[in-house]
Amino acid sequence: MLTFRSLLVLVALSLAAPVAVALTREGAVRVIDGDTLEWQGQRVRLFGIDAPERGQGCDRAGQSWDCGAWSATMLTRAIANGPVTCTREDTDRYGRMVATCRAGGVDLSRAQVQTGAAQAYARYSDRYTGDEAVAKAAGHGLWAGRMTTPEVHRRRAAPATQTAPAGCDIKGNIGASGGIYHRPGQRDYAATRIDPGKGEAWFCREEDARAAGFRPARR
Repeated sequence: MLTFRSLLVLVALSLAAPVAVALTREGAVRVIDGDTLEWQGQRVRLFGIDAPERGQGCDRAGQSWDCGAWSATMLTRAIANGPVTCTREDTDRYGRMVATCRAGGVDLSRAQVQTGAAQAYARYSDRYTGDEAVAKAAGHGLWAGRMTTPEVHRRRAAPATQTAPAGCDIKGNIGASGGIYHRPGQRDYAATRIDPGKGEAWFCREEDARAAGFRPARR
């Protein structure tokens, strides 16, 4: 099992090193964080897991450590096993590809959960819940101390009003009548505020907004 000192060393190395890149048959794959890659020129969210965000802190033995950077480091190590291939499972509400990715035949999502570098995202899939139970019982990685779940951390950190991601300027707003999306130029667009903590979101395409359960504003 990783000691607290070794975790701190890994964090220091990850902060000092540039963003990881590993060669694949198709090109390069880049680690964004513990559950996100840039693969074949597109952002890919690893299916079935949720990892701490970069800069997110966890607690172990009363000391804080950057578990988000450590999680990204563990994914960097995992992609070094060989060429990375991804199979699409879904598309998330931000229009990103959600996929099962493998490096040299190793399921990257499973590897992250087994080392305690990510949680099984049971709300979307139970594929890795068994692996999580084993890692948790053994006190691996994140389970060696206390942490705020990545989902809760994002909700606390996200401002109620945020800048639209590049190319994703459709606003998905939730009101008394349900979810409605607004396109730039519509009457209420400028006045609409997005609060991710309430389930509201920015979308890149109208198709993605509708798939997430939002309907178009009338004007």
